[in-house]
Amino acid sequence: MPTRGSSSGPPATRSAYPLLVGLFTALLVISNVSAVKLIGLGSVELFGARFDVTVDGGVFLFPLTYVLGDVLAEVFGFRAARKAILIGFVCAALAVLSFWLVQISPAAVGWPGQGAYQEILGFVPRVVGASLAGYLIGQLLNAATLTAMKRRSRRRAAGQPLWIRLLGSTAVGELADTAVFCVIAFYGVITGTQFLGYAVLGYLYKCLVEAALLPITYRVVAAVRRHEARVGVGGVGGVGGAGGVAEPGGAAEPGGAAAAKIDR
Repeated sequence: MPTRGSSSGPPATRSAYPLLVGLFTALLVISNVSAVKLIGLGSVELFGARFDVTVDGGVFLFPLTYVLGDVLAEVFGFRAARKAILIGFVCAALAVLSFWLVQISPAAVGWPGQGAYQEILGFVPRVVGASLAGYLIGQLLNAATLTAMKRRSRRRAAGQPLWIRLLGSTAVGELADTAVFCVIAFYGVITGTQFLGYAVLGYLYKCLVEAALLPITYRVVAAVRRHEARVGVGGVGGVGGAGGVAEPGGAAEPGGAAAAKIDR
């Protein structure tokens, strides 16, 4: 029980994992809704060929799901990251089901928005399937690649910088995500150089966002590690490493050393 002269607020006693999962899921669902709009950004000429620059509305928020996915995998381990990915998958599927049920429900007399609703949030099996499949495959590959690189680095005396794991895992995950989504959702709908430009630009953009946000990702990873070490949670809902700072095959890092060992 705090005394009158004690510092304000009780000490943190809970893992940051639920908060990160909630934010991860929110970004996923919002970006999926935003992705229904294709945005035209003109055209560029490369190697003598002109490419139409087309992106979808998810381009603003979806790359951030990979940043949070990296934080979850780096700090809590693959099993905890996989749990977050599956929670996001279920919530995204639930959102789609909800939109579909609203779409097929009879519109109120005099309500003029049924056509607009179907146009924007209407159930399009091809796009929905592409989005869910791309997300699931890409995020799982991202988490698996990052944790595999981390385990391998522990066997090296020199270790491995964190930025290599972050960029390497994103390159693998985003490649799978982009390829699966573009082929299933838009192959044949947009063709030729427009399709190629859409796929390539989308992939490069997401990877560049990850690179640009590296300083923020570093700070978030360090902050979460310190928090988990201070809290001393013995796992995340039965998955992940002890206290959120250990993974299978590695020892937990004490709170003071967590930030210092951010590159290892």
